[in-house]
Amino acid sequence: MAKIVTVEQMRKIEKTADASGLSYAQMMENAGRSIAQHILDHWTRMEGKSVVILVGSGNNGGDGLVVGHHLLKAGAKVRAYLAKARAASDINLKHLADDEAEIIVASEDPERSTLLEWISGADFIVDAVLGTGFTLPLRGNAKSILEAAGQGISTRKRKPVIIAVDCPSGLDCDSGEVADETLSCDLTVTLAAAKPGLFIFPGADKVGRLFIGDIGIDDDLKEIASVELELATAETVKPWVPARPKNSHKGTFGRAMIVAGSVNYPGSAALAAMGAYRVGTGLVTLAVPAPVQKLLAPQLVEATWIVLPDELGVIAENAAEVLVEELKNTQALLLGPGFGQQHTTAVFLQRLLGGDDRGKLGLVPTDRGEVKKTKLDVPCVVDADGLKLLTKLPDWPLLLPPMSVLTPHPGEMSVLTEISTAEIQRDRVKHAQRAAAEWGHVVVLKGAFTVVAAPDGKSAVLPFATPALARAGTGDVLSGVITGLRAQGVEPYEAAVLGSYLHGRAGELAAEMVGSLAGVIAGDVADTLPLAIAELNGGLSRV
Repeated sequence: MAKIVTVEQMRKIEKTADASGLSYAQMMENAGRSIAQHILDHWTRMEGKSVVILVGSGNNGGDGLVVGHHLLKAGAKVRAYLAKARAASDINLKHLADDEAEIIVASEDPERSTLLEWISGADFIVDAVLGTGFTLPLRGNAKSILEAAGQGISTRKRKPVIIAVDCPSGLDCDSGEVADETLSCDLTVTLAAAKPGLFIFPGADKVGRLFIGDIGIDDDLKEIASVELELATAETVKPWVPARPKNSHKGTFGRAMIVAGSVNYPGSAALAAMGAYRVGTGLVTLAVPAPVQKLLAPQLVEATWIVLPDELGVIAENAAEVLVEELKNTQALLLGPGFGQQHTTAVFLQRLLGGDDRGKLGLVPTDRGEVKKTKLDVPCVVDADGLKLLTKLPDWPLLLPPMSVLTPHPGEMSVLTEISTAEIQRDRVKHAQRAAAEWGHVVVLKGAFTVVAAPDGKSAVLPFATPALARAGTGDVLSGVITGLRAQGVEPYEAAVLGSYLHGRAGELAAEMVGSLAGVIAGDVADTLPLAIAELNGGLSRV
């Protein structure tokens, strides 16, 4: 299982592995071989290809030399540009020299003219200058080498493929801060575990496609096994996809009730319903105001409906009474998409959750009589306006069923926590983990590299950052997906991680389908969810 570790945690992991019998030299050999294999997996024909290895003075440079050795054996023409002379006893440098690779030290090329010449004809550049231990600012030969390489690349009509060893050189692997000279990589093979800075902008923009290279460290090693922050990969989430027995019926896959929509935002309910249906939910029931039902019913012929009382097209205060009996036959409930933030809907939510009518909202008795309080005991997902309305309710985390799933984007997270959006974005993992622990619910902090956190400390980062999902309505699809998985019996944290993975991958597939990142709409994401599921069921793997 892929973990995400800080630089200091990685040092301790390597030190313990070395003490346990896996030497640093063997880790280096394993690292280089693994990176070379990832390159060969993507570009199978290396015969005659020109490869330039930018070699730093430390272990990262040693990894790069091993990469060069294996690519040379695969038929590539390898050149190694050393930031600093390495010891004559360096076995990895000796392997390249014995195979007659071209090798030059930066001190022999003070004007970087040889480097520029090499860059001009390179098919591949392997960036092995600096590793995870780097901290800004960038200085010395490392700075001048990366600067010259960047200049050489910028003058080319057809750019070379750039592969980073462990991380792009110049990127702070804890903070995501990055030097101006850092190369924009096409592929990064990070070693043993991912690092936080690879998922934090601006550094994340330099990473390209990310893979984790195996350096031989046992997953059961205490120092890595105890890490609770994971990278959600296909291998992680595949076991959580609900099975589809041949003798199943619609009841096998649960009923999801989606309480959503208002006259101004009718599409939210439809998109959430399609998300739930496309991940295999047996029955989706939409509980919406009457004007929304009239608009959507011709479009969603698969759904069943509960028509809620409304006031001027938004959910009315007394709508909770209509839902009480229906919830007894519901396996998962979604609240919030398209609600709007009107007072009447806030009162509805308060009554549905069993809050005090005379609490923070300052309500007074009406002539409708006493309203029966309802304490929900159905698995619950809350999204969008539902989240903002929660903040109007005293002690709102206690009103929700245990381990509800909350799906805020950064702006909504700011409203829930009273922390600025900018501050949340600076450390998304920390704020998601803190909120989950404080509230006692699963938090899905949406955005590039969505974070999912559980109250017990388990958390995951999703490997997707695509403008294809930067569209109104895609969040509604995600909330429907998670609700649909909960209806099928997937546990809260697992449903949140699996749902976020399927949603992210569906966004990528939708962009491929329409042929443009700019042209994807939320409905396209819902439509490609089955393809994302098919990839997992077919055993296709990606980070």
